[in-house]
Amino acid sequence: MQGWIEGFQQSIDHIEKNLSEELDIEEIAAKAALSPFYYQRIFGAMCGMTVGEYIRSRRMTLAAQELTCSDKKVIDIAAKYGYDSPDSFAKAFQRFHGITPAQAKSSGASLRSLAPLHIKITLEGGNMLEYKIIEKAPFTVVGVRKSFNSETSYKEIPKFWGEWLSDMKGLKGMFGLCSDMDGRNFDYWIADLYEPWKEIPEGCETYQIPGGLWAQFKCKGPLPDSMQTVNTQIWSEWLPALQGYELAGNYSLEFYLPPAKDPADTESYICIPLKKI
Repeated sequence: MQGWIEGFQQSIDHIEKNLSEELDIEEIAAKAALSPFYYQRIFGAMCGMTVGEYIRSRRMTLAAQELTCSDKKVIDIAAKYGYDSPDSFAKAFQRFHGITPAQAKSSGASLRSLAPLHIKITLEGGNMLEYKIIEKAPFTVVGVRKSFNSETSYKEIPKFWGEWLSDMKGLKGMFGLCSDMDGRNFDYWIADLYEPWKEIPEGCETYQIPGGLWAQFKCKGPLPDSMQTVNTQIWSEWLPALQGYELAGNYSLEFYLPPAKDPADTESYICIPLKKI
């Protein structure tokens, strides 16, 4: 566990040392010995923001400090932190601080600041996480897929489910499947088990999931809150304490049972592929 936490901190330290340089998500994730797919999911659960949001906020914090305590020109600070023009920098600066770079140079200007992240272990009580390790044979799902950017997926995926509900394409919606594309973007599938004797619904595709070990986590209660709560616990509490296994495969699965009469009794599952160390 300690090594895992240290690796994640090293990735954040790498970001901090290179805020004025071009940052690559694959290089950042490698510092934590994780794939970009898992790194971004873990970062979001542990830190409450995306990797991109953290980088932008830290750059805006440092840019404001340089504006207020030096005679550097706005165009030079914009270039230092990766902005192609003073205009694009000014827009980003105003979104973060609520004032323009020129106003920030005035005495008494009110600015925002995000301090560097430091990962540490804290003891939390009262949280029970119900899970089991299972082995599954390979299986195939059939469904509709859409590509998402890791920066906006939390907002956009619920919209995707809303679109699907208006035109269900012959699917029950048993699964939500995330499959990595390139570390920055991923495919999200709304899917069912594939039954070869049935025709594939129009607009749908199949996806084969390899056999192997899975950690299966039970979520109980109204959606999406119950699943989001468990998801945060998985990445921020369970994974750092995991021993004897490591993450496998750049994909993860959500499994939905039919809604219960009482939303408090609704059950769903999050499944994460593993392999023994």
